[in-house]
Amino acid sequence: MAGRVFMDTPWLPYAGDLLALHGTRVINARRFGVKETGGRVEILVERIEGERRARVKLRASHAPRVGSRIRFGSDGEESCLASVAGRDGDFYQLDFDVDLEPFLQTHGRLPLPPYIQHAPDAVDAERYQTIWAREPGAVAAPTAGLHFDRAMLDALAAHGIATATLTLHVGAGTFVPVRVEDLSDHVMHEERYTIPRALIDAIEATRARGGRVVAVGTTTLRALESSSEADGKLREGAGATRLFITPGYVFRIVDLLITNFHLPQSTLLMLVSAFDGLERIRNAYRHAIEQRYRFFSYGDAMLIAPSRNARPAHTEQRR
Repeated sequence: MAGRVFMDTPWLPYAGDLLALHGTRVINARRFGVKETGGRVEILVERIEGERRARVKLRASHAPRVGSRIRFGSDGEESCLASVAGRDGDFYQLDFDVDLEPFLQTHGRLPLPPYIQHAPDAVDAERYQTIWAREPGAVAAPTAGLHFDRAMLDALAAHGIATATLTLHVGAGTFVPVRVEDLSDHVMHEERYTIPRALIDAIEATRARGGRVVAVGTTTLRALESSSEADGKLREGAGATRLFITPGYVFRIVDLLITNFHLPQSTLLMLVSAFDGLERIRNAYRHAIEQRYRFFSYGDAMLIAPSRNARPAHTEQRR
């Protein structure tokens, strides 16, 4: 198994294939505050549920009570108050006294992964977004898309590779490790997605010309598979998914997958094992470790082309 640089990718898909991209944009979802008792609080906004209500993950030395208030802001900057409206497992509902989206845009912090130790800066604000990010709502970047730049998309288009975009707002639950013996006991957190008509038309056109659907990222794959019917048709519009893909799952939409390397006990590692077979994935990871590939968000990627979806090389397609 030989490693290749990502810029080789335009020569790996075939003319006529379709790249399904992921248009979510990471919001400044992290904020620090102080409880009425003086204790410090850190929140990660999981979902904005109204102009002034959010579902959040909350860290504090002592869990705040329903009805208590938290102040966000410090000396010299705009501040706001939030009241604790309720709790659902690991999540809290907070009601703010300001419109939340503009407040977070100005005063929130980009939610970099915890293994990145420095405070987010202007470089992170640019690098931790895909170049096609449009719809704000994610708390983590769809990291497979971070490998692409405009020059690569132009090269793919010149090679006859089409592109189309969907949205799934990545939530923190995607990265919750599996800690149960029975996989059916693992609970996936809900994530919202939107499948536009243009994407459905692009997939139908791809199928008609004998092309394959290449999902850029596991979240793109989950959105496509979540919206698929038994006959392989896609449902247009908005939806929500708790789909947990494990070995034995029958894929209806996606033929190839571009994804980063994932960590042990993650739902994403189980997804790629379901997509390409456990032994092939083990071999890929063995190679990655031996060759010192980089893991995590800014790490290396792999293009998974299961043998069931392979196409013979044709001179006119490879150009």
